[in-house]
Amino acid sequence: MKYGQFVIGPAGSGKSTYCKIMYEHGLANGRNFKVVNLDPAAEAFKYPCYLNIADLISLEDTSTDADLNLGPNGGLVFCMEYLSENLDWLTENLAKLCNQCKTVGQIELYTHVPVMRKVVNELARLDFRLCTIFALDTQFLLDSPKFISGSLVALSTMLNLELPHVNVLTKVDLLDKKQKKELECILEPGSYMLRSYGSHCSRFSKKYQKLTDALISVIDEFSLIRYMPLDITDEESITDLSIVIDNCIQFGEDAEVNDNYPEEREADFG
Repeated sequence: MKYGQFVIGPAGSGKSTYCKIMYEHGLANGRNFKVVNLDPAAEAFKYPCYLNIADLISLEDTSTDADLNLGPNGGLVFCMEYLSENLDWLTENLAKLCNQCKTVGQIELYTHVPVMRKVVNELARLDFRLCTIFALDTQFLLDSPKFISGSLVALSTMLNLELPHVNVLTKVDLLDKKQKKELECILEPGSYMLRSYGSHCSRFSKKYQKLTDALISVIDEFSLIRYMPLDITDEESITDLSIVIDNCIQFGEDAEVNDNYPEEREADFG
């Protein structure tokens, strides 16, 4: 059995930093993580990149090709569609264990475009046990429209990919003391909290309050949106998140049971 984390989220949400931290955490605990980059626009990496989509196609290829001449957004979509049509390249290179796939920040690729779903299905066919890591910047918590939007995107992604799902609040280490105190009530959003959160925001005029309430009710009715905070300066925070992910993908459940009891070991050495 092979295990993997599908790391997704908006641009700038800390996906690369997450991969770096988890890679280092794995090394410190004797686990050999392999990080695969599926972002055709990425050029520099903070971690050893086991496999890079740029070896197949890059964003630059789509902008310099005279027949394509695509912009940034169209180029990213084209690159991922090209990957989905050439999955043999990915599967052949993933013959060995792979633990993380870091993807692009163009969120429509996860919410409704079927490209990523096709990649996920192919990895599942190869006996990968996957989960989705949805990274969301904690700065979204400081602006209620962004927070509601981020939660809806997380929910849409969860439904589209149909994988075990962990929502991670990144950059918690950048919050001040007051913001960290408010974090506990935000980690499990409820309608009362979200409505009161939005009512103090000048952008939420009475004209759009009914729309806001309708969006909030969608989040509440599914009751699937929960967030795990990640403070990269706190080893306990990293460990807690790692345990949640391991439980999510049932890591180690296929390992052989050690049934060599103490009395049997004594007999062996006797």
